[in-house]
Amino acid sequence: MARSFVRQILDKADLLISGKEGFARRKGVKIGRDCRILSNIVTTEPWLITVGDRVTISSEVTFITHDGSGWLVRDERGRRYRYAPITVGSDVFIGAGVTVMPGVIIGDHVVVGAGSVVTKDVPSGTIVAGVPARAVSTWDDFQKKVAAWPTASDMRGTTYRERVDSIVESRSV
Repeated sequence: MARSFVRQILDKADLLISGKEGFARRKGVKIGRDCRILSNIVTTEPWLITVGDRVTISSEVTFITHDGSGWLVRDERGRRYRYAPITVGSDVFIGAGVTVMPGVIIGDHVVVGAGSVVTKDVPSGTIVAGVPARAVSTWDDFQKKVAAWPTASDMRGTTYRERVDSIVESRSV
């Protein structure tokens, strides 16, 4: 019990010092290059998670690498256990509050909409959203839509707020 408490304190200190990406790597998560990790993606089986290059994992994203419900099934062979890896391809954006279930493979060039629950593999070039996550668009259509958004060169001002305010979308009420 005391050892567990000390481990939790040391992990929290490591997370603060190393940041979410460094902490996840030290725990065994395989993370590619140029990623933005805004969630604590470490689970009870961090070595089962692989993340490609140029991936953003937004805040409050949960990766579940096991299915604890099998614990309820007991017979002469004992309880059942299911562990399955999660793989995230390259050039992927996972929105805030997403849950990714055991065994899911998310392909390359994928956007997972905020709040989605990913229960099945997501093919490359697909935009998914919902509970459960379902295809809502393609990567090509997404690129066309985003191409109309402002770029950093469109921003004006010296402070972060001024730069953001200079490109905020206006809406009439």
